[in-house]
Amino acid sequence: MFTVDREWRITSFNKAAEEITGTTRAEAIGQRCCDVFRASVCESGCVLRETMESGKAVVGRSLFIVNADGEQVPLSISTALLRDKSGAIIGGVETFRDLSTVEALRRSLRRQYCFADIISKNAEMHKLFAILPQIARSDSTALIQGESGVGKELFARVLHDLSPRKKARMVAVNCSALPDTLLESELFGYKAGAFTDARSDKKGRFAQADGGTLFLDEMGDITPALQVKLLRVLQEKEYQPLGAAESVKADVRIVAATNRDLEAMVNAGTFRRDLYYRINVIKITVPPLRQRKEDVPLLVSHFIDKFNRLQDKHIAQVSPDVMRVLMNHSFPGNVRELENIIEHAFVLCNDSIILLHHLPPELQPQRAIPTSKTSLQQLEADLILNALQENDWHREKAAAQLGMHKSTLFRKMKKLHLELPVRDGRCNPHA
Repeated sequence: MFTVDREWRITSFNKAAEEITGTTRAEAIGQRCCDVFRASVCESGCVLRETMESGKAVVGRSLFIVNADGEQVPLSISTALLRDKSGAIIGGVETFRDLSTVEALRRSLRRQYCFADIISKNAEMHKLFAILPQIARSDSTALIQGESGVGKELFARVLHDLSPRKKARMVAVNCSALPDTLLESELFGYKAGAFTDARSDKKGRFAQADGGTLFLDEMGDITPALQVKLLRVLQEKEYQPLGAAESVKADVRIVAATNRDLEAMVNAGTFRRDLYYRINVIKITVPPLRQRKEDVPLLVSHFIDKFNRLQDKHIAQVSPDVMRVLMNHSFPGNVRELENIIEHAFVLCNDSIILLHHLPPELQPQRAIPTSKTSLQQLEADLILNALQENDWHREKAAAQLGMHKSTLFRKMKKLHLELPVRDGRCNPHA
């Protein structure tokens, strides 16, 4: 803690401030606070000046200072006005907490649970992490399946970045965004005079991705007519631009993605069986966020850091009540929905902690789940119950989904007083 007068000169400086800054009390007293702290916001956004001008206290603002050894130190800062007995403002007081240990732990967790740009501690996701480098080294066509918003393009990007083709481009095409005729010219390009207004040659996405990767998103939305032409490219490794007399070699690796059940579409006759087998050489299935709720806190922290950088804010975390709401949400929009929720909260939040009223209306306080347990206990209990329900109360499967041993799950259930539903007169339907 330290205090300043109206001229921003330090009037008191405690022992903890000495330890964190590396500056002694004798050296600090009488100095302007910006000369002692050399913080990232001293000149343009001083937190204490904000309090002195507005009269409002600041709680838990995150920033960096530079200590006496020239090292950056992350801090959490709170400020308040300092008044005399008559109530007149005579200065300000600031308390700060060293977050170095917290930041070190956060970096350690990210290294442990981050693969390229994909963040997860889920066991099924880590199985994918283990095989992605092998898949990337191959030139075989890959099919990424998963619901909208799970991050299929991110997986495609990782496959490209880990592949021998990484020095060339990865070109993405959303197959559902264009009508059939435009999609064909977009993929294969055209020659001048191929149709009205085609005044010059245009390279298609296959040509743009030459030597690299072509990512075909929403593959299940391609019409049967275009499916035939894509099949020829995959079989013959060549294509014909619109209006061209000769075919062009296609030196690209195809990565396709869909949120549809292509096998069901094949059985229904709406997707060609031969094309399905051509793109289904290597299949990656990305689980939805509701099946990996243990990733929610990691992703929340990731998105907070992201939007702090983009919006130049200093939000540190979400409140326990907000985290409880997020852990109980089903996330039909998956990771993309969670990102949108955090971005919405950033627009409304002017403090250091995201609270319930910062969430979108559909997640407002009335949907929060009241609890008599501590916030951490409730989060853990909710996570375990969700996993058990999703696995039909099979504890071994639930433990695998949660990334823990079955005996660990038993111990946690006992500690949290969680019981299985009674079936056929028994309360232990599954081992």
